[in-house]
Amino acid sequence: MQIARIGLDLAKYVFEIHGVDAHGKTVLRKTLRRHAVSTFFANLPPCLVGLEASNGAHFWAQALSDLGHDVRLISPQFVTPYVKSNKNDRNDAEAICEAVGRPNMRFVPVKSPEQLAVQAVHRIRSRLVADRVRLVNQVRGLLGEHGIVVAKDIGNLRRALARIVGDKRTTLSMTLFARSWESYGKN
Repeated sequence: MQIARIGLDLAKYVFEIHGVDAHGKTVLRKTLRRHAVSTFFANLPPCLVGLEASNGAHFWAQALSDLGHDVRLISPQFVTPYVKSNKNDRNDAEAICEAVGRPNMRFVPVKSPEQLAVQAVHRIRSRLVADRVRLVNQVRGLLGEHGIVVAKDIGNLRRALARIVGDKRTTLSMTLFARSWESYGKN
């Protein structure tokens, strides 16, 4: 049994493998637990391995490349047309195997751990910025309910809040902050 190409469907605990020979005939269908994947591929002669570019794909691509295999990541949207029947892990592995063998297939470059770390920092920062914008807009909306209009921009909100807190004539700051503190203490 000479395996030329493998489609590996990644999951959390159970991985599906579909392998074909040089003629495209199915020679391998296997279900493996996560801990057995590296051992299985270490005992195989080097071959072409296709993975969907999803969670954990870069880790497995690097691990299998270190074992001598030619690993290629495929965007899930390019695998979908090759799924022959109901969508399940076994059929997905077969579709990945078929897609990776196509001569004009576009592949996702495998990222190094350093590239993944930089990408994670950018994604986290982007989420924090979006959360801050949502919070600023919410505060502006709440102030608008009390007739206090604040222009967009966090700097404008900071200055407005400083004025509101410093204004002894307003009851908004004490009421708003006292109730917020009460509800915070109950959680």
